Amino acid sequence: MRTPDRDHLAFSLAVHRVVAGRGGDSVVSPYSIASALGMACQAARGRTADELLRVLTGGDPDIAKQAELLRAAASLDNTTSQQDPVLAVANTLWAWDQLPLHDGFLTDLAGWPGAAGRHAPFVTDPEAARRMINADVADTTRGLIPELLPPGAVDANTVAGLVNALYLKAAWRHPFRDADTRDEQFHSPSGPRRVRMMRQTERLGYAHLDGWQVLDLPGAGVTATVLLPDGDLAEQEADLDAATLADLLAAPTATRVALHLPKVHLDVPTDLTGALRRLGVRTLFQTGEADLGNLTPDDRAHVSAVQHQAVLTLDEQGLEGAAATAVMIRTLSLVTPATPVEVRVDRPFLLLVRHATAGVVYFFARVVEPRG
Repeated sequence: MRTPDRDHLAFSLAVHRVVAGRGGDSVVSPYSIASALGMACQAARGRTADELLRVLTGGDPDIAKQAELLRAAASLDNTTSQQDPVLAVANTLWAWDQLPLHDGFLTDLAGWPGAAGRHAPFVTDPEAARRMINADVADTTRGLIPELLPPGAVDANTVAGLVNALYLKAAWRHPFRDADTRDEQFHSPSGPRRVRMMRQTERLGYAHLDGWQVLDLPGAGVTATVLLPDGDLAEQEADLDAATLADLLAAPTATRVALHLPKVHLDVPTDLTGALRRLGVRTLFQTGEADLGNLTPDDRAHVSAVQHQAVLTLDEQGLEGAAATAVMIRTLSLVTPATPVEVRVDRPFLLLVRHATAGVVYFFARVVEPRG
């Protein structure tokens, strides 16, 4: 795996932090959020675009590089498993048929993976528009996200939406044997609890660096990386920055590992509007201040909300995940030791699922109370 893109890692970590806070289980999809915000950035001009660029790319004005990075992670090469992975990506502009659109935006949109433009009756039948978007997201995510937009998310002032949907399913290179899974103790903040713990002894990527154990689980076209702190997760996570994260992700080498890993199931809907404001994206949401002039000449257009949901499951056979992000627009109007290293993931940990070669982060999770 090549060196991860530092701006993308910084974005992934920032979004994880602002959404997860210092609380319990969480999961976000940096890939999905970056896709939807990247399309919004292409729609924006001036200060509106600058604020988005600072969060997405560290200020690099060439948003096409972001599209190229995400496009590289929109397909998977299978060199590790007999079962081919499944990856579906959709980036859709949903627009009211009476909203004037700039042809240049539709041309730019074509550069994003899975790009499409569709009409929905936002103004005349907001509920029908909401159902259409939710049905399309449900189709892309294989039913894992049946209702991205909750009731009331679309009203008669809504005129467009920029929506990303993602589905990923990949088998492990070394599947866990079902017969080896058993109840073991996990030390969560609420106290010890029994969880279903998968077990295997295999040659895996492993490192112990800067107070973290890092373990790579290879899958078909993807890598799942566990970051297990030596001490309290909340304390060590607070000191984690993008440079250290990149060093940790680059550190693992082939090692014989006796692994104990809990089964994981996370399903978290998130209103990103407040989180993005805390990251410095503010003008986008301001009536009369937002500039979406690359999308439409209607100078009243602004973003009312950004909705996100991510689902991630790890079991004996592999991983399955789905994510969707909607930006809703309205107007007013290699050395093997003699004995294996034991990695017992029996306390809160971080979990990243990344493209095996591009390093793009599909999912960034914190697991505190495992539920498999």
